[in-house]
Amino acid sequence: MNNTLHILNGDATLPGFTEAEIPGDIMIWREVLSEGPVIKNVASAAFWQLRSDWICQAFGETPEVYNDGMIVPLENLNAPYEEINLWFEFDLHCQVNLLGVLMMLNQQTNLSAPEVYLISPSEFPGLENFSGMGELNGEQLDYLYDNIRVQLTDYDFTLAAEAWQLYVEEDAGKLKTWLTDTPFWGNMHNLKPAMEAHVKRLEFDADGLNYIHQKLLAIYKNGAHSKAEIYPSFWQTEKIYGLGDRQLDMYLQTLTNKKLIDLQ
Repeated sequence: MNNTLHILNGDATLPGFTEAEIPGDIMIWREVLSEGPVIKNVASAAFWQLRSDWICQAFGETPEVYNDGMIVPLENLNAPYEEINLWFEFDLHCQVNLLGVLMMLNQQTNLSAPEVYLISPSEFPGLENFSGMGELNGEQLDYLYDNIRVQLTDYDFTLAAEAWQLYVEEDAGKLKTWLTDTPFWGNMHNLKPAMEAHVKRLEFDADGLNYIHQKLLAIYKNGAHSKAEIYPSFWQTEKIYGLGDRQLDMYLQTLTNKKLIDLQ
């Protein structure tokens, strides 16, 4: 076993990462904690059962596939690594997953805790529409590792715990107050914009639509009547949410159920 673990958010970054030849073991975090139900104690069996049930229902996954892809790799977090590197992007999807990982690490009682580092780019030199590390090659990931990697402090973990608590509570008012009252974001520089974007998901209009529903509806009314047209239009302005096809489909389904759109 290496003394270093790299946790990648999703499989997209793996090809470039393998190319980068950065030493250490690799674990893929295959979750979308930004969608569906969550409870506070990420390290509990109840948490993962809740997630498994929801993922299987929402995405037609089987419990076995979820267990092998997500639960089994979690055992890495109990191994005696001296260093853990977290590769998580700027968008809400990645930042909520990052909070989940940090809560897991926080709840490990091993006193000789590993040093935890974060690689979380919101842009990349020379790339105009940077949307994630999945589009980077080995050399570019090496560059990030050498230039933007930061060691997380106790303050960062405290901040993450506060953010996670508020995320679980789903109270837009409390979250807004916290965002306003937090004077310093430590090394969690992408957390504030992501949580500001999340506030807009917690606020609903008279029709029961949040910002994402409203945005998709506006795109539809603008003449994009198929998913193939709607997705890129949404991603163009709303990459802060980090929503993939399958997540967007859930929001579109709500609009369809309310008879507000009729997709081609």
